[in-house]
Amino acid sequence: MTPPPRIRPPYDADERTQLVGWLDMQRAIIRWKCEGVSEEDAHRSVLPTSPLMTIAGIVSHMRWVEHCWFEVLLLGRKAEGPQFDDGPEDADLIVDGIPLAQLLEEYERSCEVSNEIIASLPLDTVGKHPDFGAAAASLRWMLLHMIEETARHAGHMDTVRELVDGEKGYY
Repeated sequence: MTPPPRIRPPYDADERTQLVGWLDMQRAIIRWKCEGVSEEDAHRSVLPTSPLMTIAGIVSHMRWVEHCWFEVLLLGRKAEGPQFDDGPEDADLIVDGIPLAQLLEEYERSCEVSNEIIASLPLDTVGKHPDFGAAAASLRWMLLHMIEETARHAGHMDTVRELVDGEKGYY
């Protein structure tokens, strides 16, 4: 799978185009950081104090973050997935035995669903899930948060990838 291009939104674009454009660019960076990495390296832990912070673990986390914010908190869908289970902390980063290609496909599908949701609602739409206080945020706030969340983890991917196999590069 070829990652989508890493393109900044136009300077004069409307607010929605800018927000989604910046989010899509950060998503593309996450996928780009996975290009050419071996399966072994994708699952290799390189940070002793954060053993779950692997390339594959970050992709899994991003998949579930997309699901949580847009499907669960914004639309009010059932809260399911590793971050809602009674399992271990950071369960969404536990990916032993799950191929990176599968994780990337799941992430891609989550991003597609998120973009469909985003396109269907006004930016002032407030979340609907009754069990989580963060559902009080607007779609605009959620988009800004997801840009920050995705960019932060893209930065983690930069570091992990360089430690795993020496590959580096930005944008």
